[in-house]
Amino acid sequence: MPTIPFLRRLNLSEYIALAGSFILVGFEAIIRILTLALPSTVISLFYGASRRLFNRFTSRAEKTAQKKKQHVSSGIRDASDFVDMCAFYGYYAEEHVVQTGDGYLLGLHRLAYKKGREDQRVNSWGRGSIKKNVVYMHHGLMMNSEVWVCLTDEERCLPFQLVERGYDVWFGNNRGNKYSKKSIHHSPTDIPFWNFSMDEFAFHDIPDSIQYILETTSQPSLSYIGFSQGTAQAFATLSVHPKLNDQVNVFIALAPAMSPAGLSNGIVDALCKTSPQVLFLLFGRRSILSSATMWQSILYPPIFVRFIDMGLSFLFGWHAKNMSASQKLAAYPHLYSFTSVKSVVHWFQIMRTKSFQMYDDDVQPVVSRSVSKYTKVAKFPTRNIKTPVVLVYGGSDSLVDIKVMLKELPSHTIATEVPHYEHLDFLWAREVDELVFPHVYDALESFTDAEHSQEEYARYRTARHASIGAGLRRPMIAPSDVSDDDAAHSLVSYADVASMPPGEEADELLPHLVIHNAASPVHADTRKRIHQEYDGSSGGVSPVTPTNGGALDYGNVNSNENGHAITQNLRRMRSGSIGSNISFENKGSKGIMIGASKAVSGMVKGVETIGSMVITSDEGGTRDRRKRCRK
Repeated sequence: MPTIPFLRRLNLSEYIALAGSFILVGFEAIIRILTLALPSTVISLFYGASRRLFNRFTSRAEKTAQKKKQHVSSGIRDASDFVDMCAFYGYYAEEHVVQTGDGYLLGLHRLAYKKGREDQRVNSWGRGSIKKNVVYMHHGLMMNSEVWVCLTDEERCLPFQLVERGYDVWFGNNRGNKYSKKSIHHSPTDIPFWNFSMDEFAFHDIPDSIQYILETTSQPSLSYIGFSQGTAQAFATLSVHPKLNDQVNVFIALAPAMSPAGLSNGIVDALCKTSPQVLFLLFGRRSILSSATMWQSILYPPIFVRFIDMGLSFLFGWHAKNMSASQKLAAYPHLYSFTSVKSVVHWFQIMRTKSFQMYDDDVQPVVSRSVSKYTKVAKFPTRNIKTPVVLVYGGSDSLVDIKVMLKELPSHTIATEVPHYEHLDFLWAREVDELVFPHVYDALESFTDAEHSQEEYARYRTARHASIGAGLRRPMIAPSDVSDDDAAHSLVSYADVASMPPGEEADELLPHLVIHNAASPVHADTRKRIHQEYDGSSGGVSPVTPTNGGALDYGNVNSNENGHAITQNLRRMRSGSIGSNISFENKGSKGIMIGASKAVSGMVKGVETIGSMVITSDEGGTRDRRKRCRK
């Protein structure tokens, strides 16, 4: 009698959820087949119907938000490939192909030239060639290199900013995605073509791509920037290729992924507990989520965006409020690319076992205790990594368990938190250039070769502290996270406001400030004490090395007593008795809301953090006050 793969591993509710998943996948497959058979005129009819539906049930504010940057968002959305997106902003992109050791042909992209300087020779043989440090960037799961450049603002595009800073920037692509869908052994229509997981990414794709880049640029080493699974692939490949550690100056992990705790939705989480055979039965043994392009072709873009937002909320509990509507319209059509079902199954194995391990080809439905004593899947030995590791993660990212991750990484790992950021915010959030890019620049400028010396670590810590301190002292008012077109609110940090020199401007602004999500105004004595602590001459608070490793929770500051406690703690922090490891938590609908807001300056920053209280101005005269503060 054949074994049922998920027998005795699920409870009744999970069986129901699993059955529902089969029904949904089957329904989606039927729609996809019907769509492929429909003529283009019928597809256009569906598209027009979805547009009319959107216009009928959408508020004026949402329509206004959609029209903002419509030219830019539609230009990026409709761009056919990576090269076209770069050309939209005036950058020339090169295309390269590298063959892996097992026969896959991977597409690489390169941005080596500043605008108007395409005739220069960069990192090539011969006289007159300009030598530039090389940066390699790698995408996440079910993505391709386009996710790095599909932004609606040039200043928020990390690759463009790196090019302007003088770097030779390269982009990798995993086998099977849009730019790497070819092999010398198999056709993508064959099942063996899709027989790969993260093991192949780590043993072939990443090291072979890096080797090609170093040979092409004649450089001894490069810097690696990864996002999501792009970080996991680097963790894996650096741990199993010791010599590769001598070719990577620094590894910068944005929204790092190693051993996620699980998914927020019970249905998908139930799938994680089943054996891989069930997932293969659901999705087959080829590519996964290939229907995303079908839905994009028949749905009006704002409706497609809403479907994606609903899916992200359903699966991961993300709310995507740090990204603008125009950015979503531009980026979401480029979010998904092809990958194998097996690579997703690999992640499900990692989540189920809570171990960053290689793919388990011999999964048993029920493993007895006696059998488990003699079987063990090899883990990626990540503690062996010698390359400097810089983690920048989101405090609201459900896929990141930083405590578990740090236990599995070498002691020289440095972590920084952006508390209100979710996963995709590290690619497309409004303030990504303010909250994330400085950490990237500090690491790239500090670790410039593969010696990994103590001097480089000291240089990076100094630069990092300076960046955090500069962030506290730089006044800024950021837009509210309610909507793009909502100009009736603005978010400000206490450090920002109080860094203004005492005078008419600051005095006029302070009385109108109220605690975000709180009903009562800030107590006058509290304002006075905070203002005294952060006067114009002090220049803000200088970050110091944490000494107690603990976290301070300030709660509601609407009272004189708590306001006094805050200023006392700030004074102690400046003197070094507390340090800068201060964590602020969201107190819900009442009290102060810290760490989940949109204020960009003085935010809580990671393992060594300096927090700022986030407050919202009242409705009266907000526009005028914001303009004056920006000046």
